[in-house]
Amino acid sequence: MPTKQVPIKGVTNFRRLTPDQVFSTAGNTLTAVFGNPNFTPPNAPAPPVDEATFKAANDALGAANSAAIDGGKKAITLRSHTKEVVVKYLVQLVHYVEANCKDDMTIFVSSGFTAVSSTKTKTPPVSEMIRKIEPGEKSGEALITLVKFPGASSYQLQWGVPLAGGALPNSWTSMPVPQIKSATTVSGLTPATTYVFQARAVLKAGGYSDWGEPVSRIIV
Repeated sequence: MPTKQVPIKGVTNFRRLTPDQVFSTAGNTLTAVFGNPNFTPPNAPAPPVDEATFKAANDALGAANSAAIDGGKKAITLRSHTKEVVVKYLVQLVHYVEANCKDDMTIFVSSGFTAVSSTKTKTPPVSEMIRKIEPGEKSGEALITLVKFPGASSYQLQWGVPLAGGALPNSWTSMPVPQIKSATTVSGLTPATTYVFQARAVLKAGGYSDWGEPVSRIIV
């Protein structure tokens, strides 16, 4: 019985990347996709985004990244907008490459994109209470996924800005987390600022677990 051909799928989690990472990824795409004989007529139809349009969008993102270094609100808003434009183009190009690589991994990787692994691997948690911390959909947001704690009825999450020298914050903001099946969104954070996150379990038997190890992240 012949082996079933599994279609190649590309990684499309560009919104989780920082604006600088999106800019770098798009720059690599400009080199790897446009002018690539595997994705040039007559071997394939023209890409859904032309090179000049894509380059102009990425150049705008590069300029916005530089302008947002000082942390100005208008500059950060513009950076978020230009990042989203480039992300949408990248997603279109990934799907274009998927459709025109002939399910040949060599052709697919020549595009510079990353294929989704067929082997599922479990990423270790960043602490005993926090599984992962990822950028949110908007600037100033963080997505916090917690680790299940035995005997927990719910959880508490707290965060704050560390003191000089990396000491723990002397002021925390906290919120209850009733369930951990999906990530908890923390909003209202200051972009380009380091925050420390901690979590603990609210126990069914009463009381709390110890606070987990603090985890630091720079907010985008």
